[in-house]
Amino acid sequence: MINRNWKMVLPVAAMLVLPLSACASNPNNGGQNTDPSPTVSASNTESTANAGAASTEPAKEPVKVVWWHSMSGELGKAANKLVSDFNASHPDIKVEGVFQGTYDESLNKLKASMDSKSGPSLIQVYEIGSKFMIDSGAVTPVQQFIDEEKYDVSSLEPNISTYYTFDGKQYSMPFNTSNPILYYNKDLFKKAGIETPPTTYQEVADDAKKLTEGNVTGASFAIYGWFMEQLLANQGKDLVNNGNGRESSATESLVNQEAAATTLTWWKSMVDNKSALNLGRKTDDTKKAFLAGQIAMTLDSTASLRGIVDGAAGKFEVGTAFLPKPDTSSEGGVVVGGASLWVLNNKSAEEQKAAWEFIKYLAEPAVQAEWHISTGYFPITTKAYDEQIVKDNLAKYPQFQTAVDQLHASKPSTASQGAVMGVFPDARQTVEGAIEEVFSGKKDVKAALDDAAKQITEKIDIYNKTVSK
Repeated sequence: MINRNWKMVLPVAAMLVLPLSACASNPNNGGQNTDPSPTVSASNTESTANAGAASTEPAKEPVKVVWWHSMSGELGKAANKLVSDFNASHPDIKVEGVFQGTYDESLNKLKASMDSKSGPSLIQVYEIGSKFMIDSGAVTPVQQFIDEEKYDVSSLEPNISTYYTFDGKQYSMPFNTSNPILYYNKDLFKKAGIETPPTTYQEVADDAKKLTEGNVTGASFAIYGWFMEQLLANQGKDLVNNGNGRESSATESLVNQEAAATTLTWWKSMVDNKSALNLGRKTDDTKKAFLAGQIAMTLDSTASLRGIVDGAAGKFEVGTAFLPKPDTSSEGGVVVGGASLWVLNNKSAEEQKAAWEFIKYLAEPAVQAEWHISTGYFPITTKAYDEQIVKDNLAKYPQFQTAVDQLHASKPSTASQGAVMGVFPDARQTVEGAIEEVFSGKKDVKAALDDAAKQITEKIDIYNKTVSK
């Protein structure tokens, strides 16, 4: 475990803030009433006295595990059910799920709680917060529990678990996992005479022109740094140096590489010829436009699939496809998004072990199957696909097979494993600002990406110097 001083890490970590939206949900905070057994009067016999002494001992309190999460709305309800079901089947442990706002808000609350030890036993942290969690020295890697009991990890999705594995050690357990796919309006495609979805940048551009007619625009992709990261990984390109920050700490951003320039040039060309709408940074806005039939293609998370398919029901048929690549690209794959579960090391060994029991429960095939069906997130274990409810769900939502196939088709590499840097949220926001500068004409593609890479590299350098003290 890396021992770091939180007070040294936190000033730089303030740069991690990235606005995310989330609505409050009602966490399952119900307590358990544990009244001690009534006192029994002792007799003048030794056996009766011993029996009386035993009966006066209070019932053992269950070990309390406080779990901070960022699941709101319907996701929050699904998370609360997992907590409730676990508590019902594990009377010796009491998990209290507490919604703490967005990923950023929850992480900031964790930082504020460290000195007082008033924080959680377990916390859900988004994937781009992983480097910070490791450098904080505040966690017990789940690898410790895995090794202690020889827990079988063979069924964990390798393209998911490897994201959270650093130097051969798994630090956290994946929980909610997704990646982006291309969504398209099959009815509009048919009307335009397009029989199959596009697979390359050029095909997307050509189809977008054909689909742009009247009140319909061919495409719209939210200005979301995650999409740029994914489009680079899909070409087998790292986002930062030193093996995407996995061989050693990243020291330089590679966001100004040729693959990024090619991607942004392609994207801007569609915006310029009006075959793609620029609707800003929010995926909610592109999703609404897609469901309204105003755009024919968009990018969005696999976790949005059920909502998109259900929202389009009765209006048009939704198609799904892999992320597009440049014509010359054959390597690469998608990087998992979402979040994982981290055990805090400032709690008792008993409490940490109880948190691990909850983690193991969440990873069970039947539980993952239910979580997948309720939310649209990937199951983290391949055994979940053997569950009948998952088979039934794939039959009802065949579009989700695209997401599963894309995950399994991703070739293992440092690119698809995902970048690691302590200033990731801030870096993502910097890239989004660069894209906006290009679309507005304030800067050309090269200048915008060069400036973004320089800014990110400077922030990485400051972070690295801080955590090394």
